[in-house]
Order: sequence, then structure tokens, then C-alpha cells
Amino acid sequence: MGKQYWRGGNMLYPVPAVMVSCGRPEERPNIITVAWAGTVCSSPAMVSISVRKERYSYDILKETGEFVINLITRDLTYATDFCGVRSGRDVDKFAQMHLTSLPSQHISAPGIAESPVNLECKVTQVIPLGSHDMFLAEVLGVTVDEKYMDENGKIHLNDAGLVAYSHGEYFELGEKLGKFGYSVAKKQAAKPGSVTKSAKPSGAGKKAASAENRTASKTEAGNRRKSASKTGSADKQKSRRK
Repeated sequence: MGKQYWRGGNMLYPVPAVMVSCGRPEERPNIITVAWAGTVCSSPAMVSISVRKERYSYDILKETGEFVINLITRDLTYATDFCGVRSGRDVDKFAQMHLTSLPSQHISAPGIAESPVNLECKVTQVIPLGSHDMFLAEVLGVTVDEKYMDENGKIHLNDAGLVAYSHGEYFELGEKLGKFGYSVAKKQAAKPGSVTKSAKPSGAGKKAASAENRTASKTEAGNRRKSASKTGSADKQKSRRK
């Protein structure tokens, strides 16, 4: 099959779907769903979100210069979609979706308690791009749900049922295919002095081997009978000649 050539467009999928919470002092906080979001720097930790100017949250973000990125799971997918198609001008999204406001440590904007991970962000730059303005921000703090932490303090984020957005649809992350660097990782060598155990035959293998042995035994016995018969016939012929 061939390839079709289209004009330039946004076909970079999948992308993270996140709920971004923000708010002005003395006003109810709001949630905006954002798919144009991503990591832009490791040190300092920085992210970006891109928002249309006509969105209700745009002015809040511009005025306060802060927001919280809340990762979403399967259980939060319905709320995520709702917060992306309803305006905060008309509805209290926290109340409507039965979400809990989570106080932040470094900024005034609250997070969403039901989210497994909340990133507290401070805007450093707003870049006009066209249909969207990009808000570059530094991540000042991260809140993690303890139920995804083990006894050694390691987070198992991929057990949370995270959701991605691809070409207008939501998908839960699925089968693990590898980990970073696995394509060049060296295979673990056997320890010195270790003995490699040979594989034991399965039940079917044992039956096949037993049948083969029985066949071989029958063949060998038949050959012995034939040989004895030939020898006896030869002796009789000799006796007649004598």
C-alpha cells in the first residue's frame, strides 16, 4: 500500500490528557482540560501548556501566573472530558464532577485530590503562537498519592491506569513493551560455577519417549528372531548335505 501526502497539521499522537486547575483569589477555582501539554526541560523542571485566548481559564492563568497540572486515570476520564467541553463561566466543575480541591504548598492554585500526581507550576513566560498561547512554567513542587508508593519509597506510577489522548479519543496505557535503554542493555551473564539445568521433558514428551523405546525394543526383538530363524535354516541345510 502507498502513502498519502497531507498538508501540515497536528498529528503528533498520543499526547497526555491532563486537567489543569487554576483560580483567582476570592473566586471559585476552575479546571481546564489540556492536551497540548508536555515536559520542556529537566533542570530546572519545566513544563508547558498551550491555551486558546478565548478560554475562560486563559485570563486566570495570565493574571495569576500559576496553575497545577493534574494527571488523569481511567476513573477521571469522564471528568476530564466534561471539564474540556464545559466553561467555568457557567458551572462549578469541582462541584459538578465531585472533585476535591487539594491545597498546594508553593502556589495559591489548588490541585485535584483524586489525581495520582499534581505538579505545582509557576509561569515564567507566555509565548503567543497563533491559535494558542504557550505558558512556560517551572515545576515548584509535586504531590504524589501514597497508594502508588511502595515500602522503599518508590512510586509505581504506571499502576495508576494513566490515560493518553490520541486523535480525539482517550486510551488507558496498556502492555509494557520495554524500559529505557533496554535495546542496548547487556544480557545478564551466568554466574561462575553455576550449572545450567537441562529442561525436563513434559508429560507429552515422556509418553513419546516411552513409545519410541517400546518400538525400538520390538524392532530389536524381531531382528533377533529373524536372525535365529536364518541360522536354524542354514544348520538344517548343512545336515541334509552331510
